[in-house]
Amino acid sequence: MTAPEQALPHGSWPTPITSELVVRAAARLGEVVVDGSGDDADVWWAEGRPSEGGRTVLVRRAPDGTTTDLLPSPWNARTRVHEYGGGAWTVAAGTVWFTDFADQRLYRVAAGSEPVAVTPEPEVPAGVRFADLHPDGDGVLAVRETHTVSGLAAEVVNEVVRVDADGTVEVLVSGPDFVSDPRRAPDGVTLAWLQWDHPDMPWDAARLVVRAADGTEHVLAGGPGESVVQPVWGADLSLWWLSDRTDVWSLYRRRPHGEVELVFDAGSDIAGPQWVFGQSRFDLLDDGRVALAYGRDGADRLAVLDPDGTAREFDLPYSAFGQVRGASDGLVCVAGGPASEAVVLRVGPDGAPEVLRPARDLGLDPAWFSRPQHVTFPTEPGPSGVAEAHALVYPPTNPQVTGPGDELPPLLVLVHGGPTAAARSVLDLGVQYWTSRGFAVADVDYRGSTGYGRRYREALKGQWGVADLDDVVACARYLSSGDGPAGLRVDRARLAIRGGSAGGYTTLAALTFRPGVFAAGASHYGVADLAALAADTHKFESRYLDGLIAPWPAGADVYAERSPINATDALDTPLAVFQGDEDRVVPPEQAELMVAALREKGVPHTYVLFAGEQHGFRKAENIRTALDGELSFYAQVLGFGLPADEGIDPITVIR
Repeated sequence: MTAPEQALPHGSWPTPITSELVVRAAARLGEVVVDGSGDDADVWWAEGRPSEGGRTVLVRRAPDGTTTDLLPSPWNARTRVHEYGGGAWTVAAGTVWFTDFADQRLYRVAAGSEPVAVTPEPEVPAGVRFADLHPDGDGVLAVRETHTVSGLAAEVVNEVVRVDADGTVEVLVSGPDFVSDPRRAPDGVTLAWLQWDHPDMPWDAARLVVRAADGTEHVLAGGPGESVVQPVWGADLSLWWLSDRTDVWSLYRRRPHGEVELVFDAGSDIAGPQWVFGQSRFDLLDDGRVALAYGRDGADRLAVLDPDGTAREFDLPYSAFGQVRGASDGLVCVAGGPASEAVVLRVGPDGAPEVLRPARDLGLDPAWFSRPQHVTFPTEPGPSGVAEAHALVYPPTNPQVTGPGDELPPLLVLVHGGPTAAARSVLDLGVQYWTSRGFAVADVDYRGSTGYGRRYREALKGQWGVADLDDVVACARYLSSGDGPAGLRVDRARLAIRGGSAGGYTTLAALTFRPGVFAAGASHYGVADLAALAADTHKFESRYLDGLIAPWPAGADVYAERSPINATDALDTPLAVFQGDEDRVVPPEQAELMVAALREKGVPHTYVLFAGEQHGFRKAENIRTALDGELSFYAQVLGFGLPADEGIDPITVIR
């Protein structure tokens, strides 16, 4: 039973959703693999555990329901290919192949034995990396990324290789700037893969290539203006994939000797951007149906597609689905919803759900959880003509406390990274941490986000630092004007903005190019100098800004014009900066440029540099420090007290 409501200033509400709870027994669920068939199949998944230094553990669930961790500490099944990784492991007939984070070598391990190195120690430490692993006979297909002593992004080589159990490596595809998704057909000979070249990203123009038994190669789909993802072979040698040639990523198929045919268009994106390897938004079931997930109005639907093309959506209490894998005539996936953190879920042929890996027991009444509402709001159309943007809006929610009757809540605008990512309607204690304290939160799908089709995604082409900025400002003004969800209006004088990576860039841009809109901000490994990023980043993103801003270095003037570090004359908004010292995507020099400018101008700020962290924080103690530090920063800037029971040490604000 909850206590009667009491009125306290927004931001200061006592809550059980502390930073300690955010990380306690937390796990990021990664790839899922079904090993075997029928009732004898094992289900495997990956768990990233902040409490264990952020390492990724592999978990096996046997048919009798028992679960076993495969890799004891310090093993860490995580790859650094493209720096974002993915597809770091696979399993076939009980034998696991994985890339260890420490040295990036390939290892094999059978149940009950120790991992055995398959590939040699590279000349450059962690310089030969493997990802996108897929079983191929007694070996694996993989994407290999080779780095040189120079460390130059231009010298990095990406190839498709086959690795035998004895360590023999055969190069299968070499030449394109990037490759992914190597998949052998059931005939054991034909090979399919994806490839793309600078300056394109895989969501811009990836090609699907097939090499026949006689060595001839054919491009089946993709190229300029078309992105292909996730090729999957059928038992009858048909090839399936997702393509955005009709604006949204839809399902296509080519039967042997047939023509390419559109199988299913959901009217919204089925796929997402290929930042990491090993994603799966559809799979083929043994009974001839197709399992797939697609978005609508800010939430996912999980469905099966019958052979006649009819899609039947499952009625499930979840709103986000990933890692969709066929399991006999049913499926296994990762699922989450507004009141549930991610779980590993089995769905039978009749739609009956079974949770294989439950979410952690938070010990909380669901009344503590703020439920998001998907909103669409007007924004400046710009060159694209797209004149609206979207957000998931969370109202302040606390069953024991309310705000004073004459006080509107502060708003925290969340700016996701990518910038092609998207807001997800899944219980995230990192969001509930704020809403249970009296903040409203808006998770903005600014133009450039995925889930709304290619036209919406490409509305950011050449407009990064303009369209995204218009959208976050428009969202803040929309909600502070009372035009948002019924009953929610936020305090125009207490608008805050936070973001990581690309979202950190938009945060810094908002505070420098639109001074006076936001009262505070927090940048997590954000970009301050676009020219420095173009000159010093990893291969995968080394030409990314060509499309988002302008070709480099020809467009140097545009880079200078849109770099927050060059607009600090207008910067007078308090800012918190959090950064990892091993970040190769956005190096720490970016954060330190902005901190130096804040110091020189005497703008209130704080700077926390985390040792041993890369792009994103994985260690429990650092996640806690960043959350509590940001809360303490806002408390000092926006003027509210910290809940005494939590014992949060006030962060030092330099003035």
